[in-house]
Amino acid sequence: MKLDRKEILKALETITVAGEGKNMVESGAVANVLTFGDEVVVDLVLHTPAMHIKKRAEDDIKKTIHELVYPEAKIKVNIKIETPEKNEIKGRAIPGIKNIIAVASGKGGVGKSTVTANLAVTLAKMGFSVGVLDADIYGPSMPIMFDVENEKPVSIMVDGKSKMKPIESYEIKILSIGFFTAPSQAVIWRGPMAAKALNQMIFDADWGELDFMLIDLPPGTGDIHLSIMQSLPITGAVVVSTPQAVALADAKKGVAMFMQDNINVPVLGIIENMAYFTPEELPDNKYYIFGQEGAKNLAEDLDVPFLGEVPIVQSIREAGDYGRPAALQTASVIETVFEEITRNVVQETVNRNDSLPATEAIKITTMAGCSAVKKN
Repeated sequence: MKLDRKEILKALETITVAGEGKNMVESGAVANVLTFGDEVVVDLVLHTPAMHIKKRAEDDIKKTIHELVYPEAKIKVNIKIETPEKNEIKGRAIPGIKNIIAVASGKGGVGKSTVTANLAVTLAKMGFSVGVLDADIYGPSMPIMFDVENEKPVSIMVDGKSKMKPIESYEIKILSIGFFTAPSQAVIWRGPMAAKALNQMIFDADWGELDFMLIDLPPGTGDIHLSIMQSLPITGAVVVSTPQAVALADAKKGVAMFMQDNINVPVLGIIENMAYFTPEELPDNKYYIFGQEGAKNLAEDLDVPFLGEVPIVQSIREAGDYGRPAALQTASVIETVFEEITRNVVQETVNRNDSLPATEAIKITTMAGCSAVKKN
């Protein structure tokens, strides 16, 4: 049988390269298609060297041609990697900060702030210099979790300019709107006011040299998220979810927000919090209260890394309430859990920096940039 090149291209329009919104032909990934009788050669250009993406693209091409064109076709896929040159970070980068990691969740109550605090102290234990920006402006909890809720940042002079000095606790530099409001005071601000306050904490602070800045974002996908991503070039995002379907539906939206074409922040992976419960008196038992491996399965479906799971342990909650993150408990199960997750975050950050150009601060100039409606 003689294969038809147009028919093959039409078949390839039904599949996409992982991480790209357009189909293979429309995105330009398919550079050329040659046919010789029942043989076909597809030249594919990818922008990431990740082995699993190359393998999946090759498998998808072969499967699609066999199913939609000709089951006996002999297919060869030539893959060329064209990694974009590393460009200079644009936008208002913060001098001295190497990696900015946004920690997000689709919905509230999944333990995002607790995970952020424990990631921070684990990174510090590994020898990294770490800062935490508490951008959860309507429910700031970092001052409580780091036992500094009564502290107030002071003003210092740096190179002739007045700067805020972040509060330090457990070798972590912290700034939070909670430092500037009374504990009982509700923050009733419109978006622009909140954005201005966050910008001051980002750019008018003396953060010094940091390997990692973790940004604890508010739940959901809204104005604060856009303000942060317009202000800062985010290295990557970590999404926290619990295993149940309601949380996963919102986590999926959180991942989709970062992956939108006009935002395009790399997703480093998903962390499953409250994965299971093990009673202290029955250490070999696991009770999957909120469902089993929901976030892990979501990560596989979205083709993003799964960074690990955190069990429901009473000491995590107690430690957060008492202002000493649970990952500081040496030789404990929780220390081991967060060490593994943090190692995965660091590795995914290294992978992302090796294979992708620096993220730019996004530019949103129209309402279409903030809309979930697909643009024509």
